[in-house]
Amino acid sequence: MIELSNWGEMFLNKDLIEIMKYAYEHHVSLFADNGVNLNNVTKEVLRALVRYKFKRIKCSIDGASQETYSIYRVNGNFQQVIENIKTLNAFKTEYKSRYPLLKWQFIAFGHNEHEITQARKLAKELGMTFYLKLSWEDLYTESFSPVKDTDLIKKETGLSVANRIEFKEKFGEDYAKCCVGLWTDPQINYDGRVLGCSVNYWDDYGNAFKDGLKKCMNNEKINYAREMLMGRRQSKKDIPCTQCKIYTKMEENKTWLKGKDIREGVARNRVSILIDKSVLGFPLTDRLVRLALAMRRRLRRRYFIESVKRLFPKDLHE
Repeated sequence: MIELSNWGEMFLNKDLIEIMKYAYEHHVSLFADNGVNLNNVTKEVLRALVRYKFKRIKCSIDGASQETYSIYRVNGNFQQVIENIKTLNAFKTEYKSRYPLLKWQFIAFGHNEHEITQARKLAKELGMTFYLKLSWEDLYTESFSPVKDTDLIKKETGLSVANRIEFKEKFGEDYAKCCVGLWTDPQINYDGRVLGCSVNYWDDYGNAFKDGLKKCMNNEKINYAREMLMGRRQSKKDIPCTQCKIYTKMEENKTWLKGKDIREGVARNRVSILIDKSVLGFPLTDRLVRLALAMRRRLRRRYFIESVKRLFPKDLHE
């Protein structure tokens, strides 16, 4: 399993089609769960996403109109994004494939909260799941466009919270556990620098291209960082985590990562790989998913017919 998205836009990579083809032929599942903006992508690449069964794509669309969308996605073209999604769906129909699965990610801000309902409706029309995300607020700079209608956000998220601070107070843990990435899915930059998590961009734990991935993932620097995140070591200036506000808050509140957090993350990845690759293989897994969906549709249809019969037994008999 390889996550291709992080800082920047993966569709700007001119070798993307060859990357997808190579991964498909070697039974490697590709994801873009960190998000893409989908502004600049060719039809050839959209077709390849379907042809080579790219697993999942999270589309960052923070608005339901050009005026609102472009406030956060500066210079973004809302209509172009929607057209690209429609083109992608057309290719999925042509190839009779459910992949890639599409998710509309909508970060809640004060300037776009009034379009959440409209965006959720449009996502459904486009065959996408909808995810309302709480903003990072002041992770790197001052807070950007805080939400105004907190009751609306509490309702729309389904979590009864309007921001990440309220989430921490209610659930006793961070909204996003990015730090677990140092164990489960370490980010590697385009130039080979091992960043560790999806937040870090200012420093690294070595270079996978020059030193090898295994060495980078087990060197003294990254192991010390892991110990820091679990509260077992004091912070050191040369460790990237020390410059991160997430770690600063962890250190201040003594809310360290626990063993179960790491085990859960590792287990999820291993189960997915085991079922999809090692045990069943991608083709069989895909066919089983298709069969399960078909059975669900049939069961729903049968349930509907039986319900109508119970309501109007005489009319149907006649």
